[in-house]
Amino acid sequence: MANNSTIKIKQIGSPIRRPKDQRKILVGLGLDKMHKVVERQDTPEVRGAIAKIPHLVTVVED
Repeated sequence: MANNSTIKIKQIGSPIRRPKDQRKILVGLGLDKMHKVVERQDTPEVRGAIAKIPHLVTVVED
């Protein structure tokens, strides 16, 4: 992975009736509304957060 590679993440699921830790992961990624897209550095930490909530987010391809 390059140093300046980024990844776009889109929220596709609602945090309502989800465990508190999953809601915290969404906030940590900068997601707070349905269908919002954020761009983050492509790091193992971000990939791990995405892996914990695959039912709430998706990776957007350009």
